Amino acid sequence: MNRATQKPQIKTDAIIYLRVSTEEQVDNFSLDTQEELCRKEALRRGFRVIKIFREEGKSAKTIIGRPELLDLLRYCSKNKKTLGAVVIYRLDRLSRQTSDYLSIRKSLISYDIELISASEPTGTSPTDTLLETIMASFAQHDNDVRSERTRNGMHARFKSGLITRKPPLGYMMDLNKFPIEDPECWDKMVHIWDLMAVGNTSLIEITKIMNELGLYTTHKGRMLKLKVPTVQKMLRNKFYAGILTSNTYKEEVQGQHRPMISLEQFYKVQDALDARRVNQPIVNVKRVRNNKVFPLRRIIKCSECGMGITAGWSKGRTKDYPYYRCSGRCHSISIRAEKLEEDDVRIK
Repeated sequence: MNRATQKPQIKTDAIIYLRVSTEEQVDNFSLDTQEELCRKEALRRGFRVIKIFREEGKSAKTIIGRPELLDLLRYCSKNKKTLGAVVIYRLDRLSRQTSDYLSIRKSLISYDIELISASEPTGTSPTDTLLETIMASFAQHDNDVRSERTRNGMHARFKSGLITRKPPLGYMMDLNKFPIEDPECWDKMVHIWDLMAVGNTSLIEITKIMNELGLYTTHKGRMLKLKVPTVQKMLRNKFYAGILTSNTYKEEVQGQHRPMISLEQFYKVQDALDARRVNQPIVNVKRVRNNKVFPLRRIIKCSECGMGITAGWSKGRTKDYPYYRCSGRCHSISIRAEKLEEDDVRIK
């Protein structure tokens, strides 16, 4: 038979793609329900199902994070000579982003693979293509509306003084998602704030004390030992003083939870934390008088770089001597402690 008169090979193999997100895992929309409907549609159109891709608990906002869909596309590319159709329950099972849906659709067309929806009209005619694009746009619109409602709901909850995330150490969520005192660590955290407010305990010492008290954080169900950066972040959190802050909304509101400390105590701790920073200029730091040897440490600033003056002991021939030094990179100051009280050399 002449090649010109040969009929094109009819491809009867089909694969099914099933997807359900976490919030969609309800009766009548499960993966098994989708599979049953897709199998019936494939059989009605004369296709033989040879493989099924199941994506459970995955959102269709993006293609990223959906390994089964990526495997399906690779499978289509490798088996395009024999694969005739991809069957889905609904178009939004592929994607809720119009651009992603059209990109997938274009790939299937280039492989000469038909896309079949078990519940919507699909095809290759101009009218079918237009309807598919419109339905894909509706899916994205629905997704965008849901996202907007979620954002508005979260903002409204924040404005009312309630958080939407896990509360910090010392608090726990009750059954109504309301932050309450955690009886296991509330008193321990109160003790930590009291220690920091005094102003003579370093972050390293505070972190060590917290670990000795059995305080810890959790990540993915794992108990983690506290580290200095984590503790510093905790002690910067206004939640403990009854105030909710947000980088998203750029505002502060009064929380509905019970404050662990007063605002006055919170700012005392902030002053204590600022007095220990060595990489940034010190601004409005209260004088700490507990250290009798270095009472001016972190109180005065270097006129060259604006950094706070630190202090320490310098070893001499017969004994150690107290010195004040610039904590910045210029290192323009190194002066005996007793001389600093008499002179005003390069000091603001």
